[in-house]
Amino acid sequence: MTPVLPELVSYLESLPEPHILFDRAYRILSANEAYRRQFSPQASVVGRTCHEVSHHFSVPCDQAGESCPLARARETGQRECVLHLHHTPRGEAYVNIELVPLRDPAGELAYFIEKMEPLQMAQSTPAVAGLIGRSAAFQQMLGLVARVAPSQASVLLLGESGTGKELVARAVHEASLRAARPLVVVDCASLTESLFESELFGHERGAFTGAHASKPGLVEAASGGTLFLDEVGDIPLTMQVKLLRLLENGTYRRVGSTELRRADLRVVSATHRDLDTMVADGRFREDLYYRLGTFPIHLPALRERPDDIALLARTLLERLTPGRTLALSAGALARLRRHAFPGNVRELRNVLERAALLTDGHTVDTPQIELALDTARRRPAAPPPARGRPANPEAATHPLREAERQALADRLATHTGSRAELAAQLGISERSLYRKLRALARPDHAPHPAGIPP
Repeated sequence: MTPVLPELVSYLESLPEPHILFDRAYRILSANEAYRRQFSPQASVVGRTCHEVSHHFSVPCDQAGESCPLARARETGQRECVLHLHHTPRGEAYVNIELVPLRDPAGELAYFIEKMEPLQMAQSTPAVAGLIGRSAAFQQMLGLVARVAPSQASVLLLGESGTGKELVARAVHEASLRAARPLVVVDCASLTESLFESELFGHERGAFTGAHASKPGLVEAASGGTLFLDEVGDIPLTMQVKLLRLLENGTYRRVGSTELRRADLRVVSATHRDLDTMVADGRFREDLYYRLGTFPIHLPALRERPDDIALLARTLLERLTPGRTLALSAGALARLRRHAFPGNVRELRNVLERAALLTDGHTVDTPQIELALDTARRRPAAPPPARGRPANPEAATHPLREAERQALADRLATHTGSRAELAAQLGISERSLYRKLRALARPDHAPHPAGIPP
């Protein structure tokens, strides 16, 4: 075995994080006390290979389908970072690895020091909370989260509805230097255009009708922490420029105030919308898009990680049925794996909750899963076609839309105020009202009632 300098061993022992030292042949030469305590309290790892200890592999990681930091360091001669699933006394766990190569007096790579930091934000086994998965797509996403979390960069989470964007945002926050401060969630889709600015930036007393006292906004609530803007694609254009100012120079004003305030926060945003198309259509500011998307992360859909369905199903059943032991039969699991899950993990959770309610014993079988999936797909039957051609063909194919138009026409017939007042009564923006009025005035509908002032 390669001799090790005692000064190097002494240095490793002084480090609080788990560290090991190994040579070009992957043989571990030394492991400090922090490593022994966390990863191998029962037996010494000195003399064994790193890939056998960490992964139970008989060959190096890159020959077993994993990313090997040592192989990469040999090519680059530089520090390398990877995310791995490691065997620990408590089972497999995600570990962030930072490998530093050391050269001998001749300038050749002779030693490698590896620092290991367990990742608390994700699990490879059923867990009470947090991100769950072990597929390649999941690990690729998690590796990006682990890399960006300690920085101050803005993060943009892109993915379909139900992929767990808020969980990932929480993981970014909890792995950051701001973890001790608040994570404040803003549901952009639920805020009307008139409320968005007040909720985000706060307002002063008397700023508008009903503002009887000053109120801090969500930006102030997130001071020192992380502001998570969920469904950022739904932010009105008029508000996007004010959000851009916050991101560019960290300043904002409360509604009704001229005082410039400063914000100390990190912004994580998420959307299921195609922001590139929205930018091209003029519905989303390009400069804001680049500010939010400093570090974009794609969240894989469930159909992109079918290997995780079994693990997710076990985890969700444990969460949904506390105090009750439920397992999936092989047939039930196979049926779940064949389903496309357009609603992703959220849909999987709902299907399992229905299946659990349909199960009397301790095993959820294929019939229960089939029934739960069938319930999820059920749609109301279409009304029988009317004889002859309907006066308004769209009324037959879109009854809800026609009912909305009729309700708007009835309201217009009795409204005597301005367009802004009508929009406020309906709880929509003036722009939305204008679009609805134009649709109502199309030739295939009844004539527009008497116009209303803007």
